[in-house]
Amino acid sequence: MNVLLLGATGLTGSHCLPGLLATPEIEQVHALTRRPLTLQHPKLIAAEADFDHLEASAHHFEVDVVVCCLGTTLRQAGSRDRFYRVDHDYCLEAARIGKARGAKAFLLMSAVGASPSSTVFYNRVKGELERDITALHYPLLSIYHPGLLLGNRQEHRTGEAAMARVMPVLNLGLIGPLSRYRGIESEMVAHAMVNEVRELNLAGLSSAQVEFRHYEDILALAMASP
Repeated sequence: MNVLLLGATGLTGSHCLPGLLATPEIEQVHALTRRPLTLQHPKLIAAEADFDHLEASAHHFEVDVVVCCLGTTLRQAGSRDRFYRVDHDYCLEAARIGKARGAKAFLLMSAVGASPSSTVFYNRVKGELERDITALHYPLLSIYHPGLLLGNRQEHRTGEAAMARVMPVLNLGLIGPLSRYRGIESEMVAHAMVNEVRELNLAGLSSAQVEFRHYEDILALAMASP
């Protein structure tokens, strides 16, 4: 199969990329980024894209699976409007183009608590994105709902850094239904996404289905062999 990865330079996407490239079932990995990739690989087709004019890169969407790890923060974006543009509009446009170009599955990095009716702006944007991509009726839409993503970020986020230090202790108290709010290593989420792609039976995807991957689901997928 052929795969398109969006967000390959981000925290989770940077772990997804080598995993996808190492997967024997994948013939080509297209990676559209806003800044150049330094990685080179025989399977990799990397290109810088203008996400405000994504249709110009539509030929990269002629794949079987789209993996979307695209996202920003309010601080990076500089405004709520710009945040919405990146975290909602860019991702939705990518999903639309992928569906039009024949992609059968779309794996979306979202967040726990995502809801279009949330009073929290971040969660509301994520929820609206989930709602709008669901309306495209992909044969498979797999939505990942991790809690706080742990790992070494290129940019420093003071609040998240503080949370990351105490998250291992907090995780101990998040049991039962609350376990979905546990912090999780970004590398673990990437392993889960790669394993899900590897295990896909594209021929068996016929009707629109939406699957949500919470903490326990992500762990199970990440630990699946090989």
